[in-house]
Amino acid sequence: MSAVEPVGPEVDLDSRFYWDGLANHQLLVQRCPACGEHRFPPLPACPTCGAPGGTVVAVAARGRVYSWIVVHRALVDRFADQVPYTVAVVELDAGCRVVGRLEGDGAVAAAQPVEGIYLDHGDWTELRFRAT
Repeated sequence: MSAVEPVGPEVDLDSRFYWDGLANHQLLVQRCPACGEHRFPPLPACPTCGAPGGTVVAVAARGRVYSWIVVHRALVDRFADQVPYTVAVVELDAGCRVVGRLEGDGAVAAAQPVEGIYLDHGDWTELRFRAT
């Protein structure tokens, strides 16, 4: 079975900056104008201090594995050649968490250092991570 191109995201007004950033190989998140905490996903107010608004900033796509799951069974037959694969929650060095697929077939461990890589898929870009 041949590899199937991943389906792109449904971009909305709140997530557009994130996907535009990935297209430029940048990881963009929000930063609270009051306390300076980074956050993802985008929110109308800071979950730490409650201040409204947020500034979009670029952060390094580096961090540590917070949690993960290994997918062993494809949800649809056309993706059967892609399993198993690992999806991880990564706690970025910037202080917020993002989700991405881990590259490679190696073992995964909590707090494992990872760095982001950008995979271009035609009209959208995916953030993945690899062990460092």
